[in-house]
Formats: sequence, structure tokens, C-alpha cells
Amino acid sequence: MALGAASRFSDGPYVLLISDRPSEQRALERAIALVMDCRALSPGAPIPAERPHLVVLDLPPVQAASLRTTLDRYTPSLPLLVLVRGEPMAGASNLRQLPAAAPRQIVLANVFAMIEEATRSAEARRRQLAERVTGATAIVADLFDSAALGARLRRADVDRGTELVLAAVSEVGIGTWLAEVWRHEIGVYQHTLGVAGHAATFGAQIGLNRTDLARLVRSALLHDIGKSRIPVEILNKPGPLNPEEMRLMQRHPDIGADLLVAQGEFEAAIIDVVRHHHERLDGKGYPDGLAGSAISDLVRIVTICDVFSALTERRTYRQSATPADALATMVGGTGHLDLDLLRAFAPSMLAGMSLAA
Repeated sequence: MALGAASRFSDGPYVLLISDRPSEQRALERAIALVMDCRALSPGAPIPAERPHLVVLDLPPVQAASLRTTLDRYTPSLPLLVLVRGEPMAGASNLRQLPAAAPRQIVLANVFAMIEEATRSAEARRRQLAERVTGATAIVADLFDSAALGARLRRADVDRGTELVLAAVSEVGIGTWLAEVWRHEIGVYQHTLGVAGHAATFGAQIGLNRTDLARLVRSALLHDIGKSRIPVEILNKPGPLNPEEMRLMQRHPDIGADLLVAQGEFEAAIIDVVRHHHERLDGKGYPDGLAGSAISDLVRIVTICDVFSALTERRTYRQSATPADALATMVGGTGHLDLDLLRAFAPSMLAGMSLAA
């Protein structure tokens, strides 16, 4: 089933009902719509882009299991009611199951109870997410301010910011994380938090263990720390940079890496990301013109997240690219990015961003 198609429905919270039984689907849709907007789809129809409040699956076992796996991967903690035909699925905190032959009033009672629970949970998640974004923004702002002033960066702050990003993205998904980050006009901090969110999502998608995932997100949080020493009028310039401004801008990887080296408590792999996230596989990047195997996997991953984030971020002076357009641009940029990693990156970004809350 395709993800992220444009919706023909009104905005607002809704229940997504997917069923292959037309008469039962119509009856449930009418009843649910008395309480909340219900978007009823047949198997194979595109899923609306907006994150649903609750999903009800009334499908054969193989289809139901496959769709559940997809939804769980890209929309963590999404409440799900499955009308089971045969053996129940493996249980989970966000999953409720009923026999497909259960009386309609029993099904509706469970749907209405889950809507009520989901409404309370959604409000709690919104509050917690806002707190996490605020906390992470404050940490990134303090790191950049400290770097600009030549003060010491506290590793504990970086670790705390990393945990905030990981906790939020694992709970609400990348789309909801970005939607909250984008509510604030915070310039380079917004970009930093976007790259960190993409890194958390991508790292989890490719199965990094907790230690490696945390290192990846720390690298993303620090990758642009050198911009703390670049004049703000260059960072925020709405048009193209002139040659002198570009020369200054291209110094930020070396500035950031040297700054972390002087701190003495950041691992070499993170410093490598900070110094080399603008390198290209064909050797045409900067600052060192590295090529091929000289560019580490960690650098390659952060570079992909950095480029994708830059292309899709909202800017007052330009239209942001859609995820699909951004990925097409990245694939077409011959010699720049690791195409194998980009292929692994694409599904989670397309689905995760299309299902933003």
C-alpha cells in the first residue's frame, strides 16, 4: 500500500479504516464518523499523508500483518485495532485485537474507547515533544554560543541533547519531530536538529546498535558547530554567496573540527564527521578533497542527512523541496553521495515525512 498520497479529506484528527469487506466498511465508517472523521479505504489504496489518530484494519492476515509492520516502522506508537481472522498477532502496547466476527457494537465500543485513549495520549505526546524540542534547542543554542565565545563545550550537554532527539524520534517519528522543530525560526539550530532527527531515523532503520546510534546523533548535533564562528549575515544571506563569502563559509568544517580537538573529550569519529561532512566521493568536496574509501561510513551517513535536510527545510526566501524531489536531486548528483546508503535512506524519509502529524 502506498504511503503519503494527497488526501481528499478535511484536516483534523481522523480514524483510518482499511477493509476488504465493503458492507462492513460502510457500516463502521458511518458509525465512527459520528465521533471523529473516518477515512475508509480499500486494500491497495494510497494512505493519506496526515498521521491518523487511530487505524482499524479489517483485512486478511497476511495483508494486515504487512501493513501493521509498515505503520509500526514509520509511525511509532500509532494506536491500531485489528479485526483478526485466524490467529492473533504478536501483542504490543499500541495494539488491540478483536475477532473479525465480533458483534459490531463490540467493535465500535473498542473503537470509541481507543479514540478517547488516543486523544489523551496525543495531547501528552504533544506536550512532551514540545518540551524535548525546547530542551534540545536550548542545548544546541548554548553549544553554538559557547563555541562562538571560545568557552568550553560540555560533553554532558551534547549527550543530553542526543538523548532528547533519540527519545522523541523513537516515540513520534521523524515527521512529527520536524513539524515541531519547524514551528520555531531558529536558523542554524533548526537545521542542526533536523539533521539529528534524520540521523536518528536512518540509524535505527539500518539497525545500528545503541552505542553507534548515539554516536551518529552526537555527530549530527555537532556537524555544523564551526558555523558558530561564521558571520551571521553570511549564514542568513537569502541569495547566493559571493566568492569571498563562500570562502569563509567553506572554512566552517575545519573551524569546527579544530574547536573539538582543542576540547580534548570528543572522539575522533565525531571530529571526522565535523571536518569532512562536505567531502564528496569523487574528491571534489572540501576541505581536504577526500575521495572514495577515505570517507568513513559515519561521514557518509551524516552527509546524506545534511543534504536531505537542507533541501527539504522551510525557508522564507525559497520553496522547500518535497522529500521525493529532494531524493531525486540527491540521486542525480553523480559523484557526491554513497548511493547504496541513499537507497537505504530513501524509504524511511519518504514514509516518515509523509506521515507527519
